[in-house]
Amino acid sequence: MQIVLFEPEIPPNTGNIARLCAATGTPLNLIEPLGFRLENRYLKRAGLDYWPNVSMRVFPNWPAFAERPERDENERWVMVSSKKRPQSLPLQAFPFTASDCLIFGPETRGLPDWLLAQSPKHLRVPMLPGGVRSLNLSTCAGIVLYQALICLGIPSQWC
Repeated sequence: MQIVLFEPEIPPNTGNIARLCAATGTPLNLIEPLGFRLENRYLKRAGLDYWPNVSMRVFPNWPAFAERPERDENERWVMVSSKKRPQSLPLQAFPFTASDCLIFGPETRGLPDWLLAQSPKHLRVPMLPGGVRSLNLSTCAGIVLYQALICLGIPSQWC
């Protein structure tokens, strides 16, 4: 399982997701351009002192990530979107695998259509209709990652 942030824009969200990754041993991949510098104090503050525990890689663009030599042959790209699309499954119905890359888009734009077209695996976090358009990126990443880990069986040493 990995988390991929495509062109993240808000440093505290990325920092919070990095802390989530440190807590779960989940690799974090950032796809540039980033909306901040990695030295950003808000990014560092949100990640606290957990940065040494985060397995993080930064890629200059989507092709560099997609074509990386060490890519697992069983890897699946799971596109996470707040938009309800014909092919998207609600989170609770999605069949996760351990080789999934959970891909989240930029906070203000979401995943672009060309990237969504790269995979038939799409999921959404269910919300009450009306009022709220989307959840905060770091909240959504936490919900999705823990649902995936629950489905795959959280290791007993965590409990």
